Amino acid sequence: MGRVLTLVLVDRAGTVLGALPPYEVELPWWQDAAEVVAGAREHHGVAVTVLRLLHADQPAPPGGRLTYLAEADGDPGPVRPATAHLVPHPRRAPYAEVGGPAASLAWAAAALAARGRTVTAAAQQRTWNLSAIWRLDTDTTPVWLKQVPHFFAHEAAVLGWLGEHCPGTAPVPIAADDGRVLLDDLPGTDRYGAPVDERQTMLSRLHTVQVNAARRVPELLALGVPDQRPPRLAERLRAVVARGSAAAPAEQEGTTPAAGTGERLAALMDGLEDRLAEITACGLPDTLVHGDFHPGNVRGTADRLHLIDWGDSVLAHPAIDLLRMCEHVDDPEPLRQAWGGRWRAAVPGCDPERAIALIEPLVALRNAAAYAGFLDAIEPSEWPYHADDVPYWLAQAAA
Repeated sequence: MGRVLTLVLVDRAGTVLGALPPYEVELPWWQDAAEVVAGAREHHGVAVTVLRLLHADQPAPPGGRLTYLAEADGDPGPVRPATAHLVPHPRRAPYAEVGGPAASLAWAAAALAARGRTVTAAAQQRTWNLSAIWRLDTDTTPVWLKQVPHFFAHEAAVLGWLGEHCPGTAPVPIAADDGRVLLDDLPGTDRYGAPVDERQTMLSRLHTVQVNAARRVPELLALGVPDQRPPRLAERLRAVVARGSAAAPAEQEGTTPAAGTGERLAALMDGLEDRLAEITACGLPDTLVHGDFHPGNVRGTADRLHLIDWGDSVLAHPAIDLLRMCEHVDDPEPLRQAWGGRWRAAVPGCDPERAIALIEPLVALRNAAAYAGFLDAIEPSEWPYHADDVPYWLAQAAA
C-alpha cells in the first residue's frame, strides 16, 4: 500500500511551472516527505521541497493517489501542464507556503552559526498540518529542525522547562523561535512496538515529571501550556458531542459519528459534572500531560530513553497518558497496576484504579475533541488527515 504521487511544481516566486509525471513511493503515510523528495530526484532528476497536500483520491490515509504542491530548486526541465490555486489561506502553516521552508532553513543556519556550527546538508523528512521536520547535517553532529503550527507553539517552552526541572527526560532546545525549534540528534530509535517492560520504564520516567509538574502548574500555565483541567475539559467535551450530533456540512462528512452513538453520548454528558467531581475526589493531581504518549514518541535505547514530541501537552489528569500507552497491548493490566502503585506512593490515600475507570470514556471524547480542534485550525485541503478520527473516537466513547 504505497502512494502514487503527482507533484505540482512552483518556483521560488510562486509561479506554477507544471506537474511531474506520476511516480510511486513505498511508504503510505501522507505526511512522509523524505520518499517524495527522493522519488522526484530518482525518477525525474528534480530537487524539490514538499509544501503541502493539494488532493487525495480517498477520504483518509494511508496510501492512494495524491497530489502535492512542491517548490522546485532550479529549472525542473519539461513538465506537464498543470494549475493550482495558490490563494493564501488564514489557517495555512508558514512552512506550507512558497518560501516558508527556505526561511526556516535560513533561520536554523543562522542560529547554528551563532553557536559555531555550520550546516552541511538538509533533508526534508515530514510535512503536514501538525509539523514540518528536517534533518540537518552539520560539521559536528546532526541536528533536527522542527516547526509546528500555532496551536502547538508551546512545545519549545515545555522542552526548555523539562530541561531545567527534569534534566535528561527530553531533548533540550538548541534554539527556538516562532514555532521553530532546533534539537540535537538523540542516539537510538523511536520505540514503536516497545514491549510491556519497556513501556513500564517510559511510564515511570513520565511519572517523575508529573509529580514535579503537579507542584508547578502556575509556571506551566504562564508558558502557554493549554488548560484542560475539569472546567475547561467539560466545555471541550460538550462541544465535540454537540458537533457530532449535528448534521455535518458536506465538506466535512467524515465528522459525523456512526449511527447509534447519540443516546449513549447524551447519557455520558448528563452525568459529566458528577463524573469529573468523582475523578477529582480520587485524589490524583492535575499535572503536565504529554497528550500523545505512545512508544513512538519515546526515543533512545531500551535502557536510555527520552520523551519527545510535546506539542500535544496540556494540563490535565495523568491517566490520559497511561491509557494512551496501554493502547494495542494485549494485557494492559500490569501497566495499570504499576502506574497505580506509583501514584499511591506519591499521593497517599488516592484511588488511581477508580480514576482510570471513571476517566476512560472521557479520554476517548477528549481525543475526538483534539481532532475536531485540528480540523478547525487547518485549511480544508488538509482535513482528510483527521476527519475520520472524530467519528471514530466518538464511537469509542459511546462504546
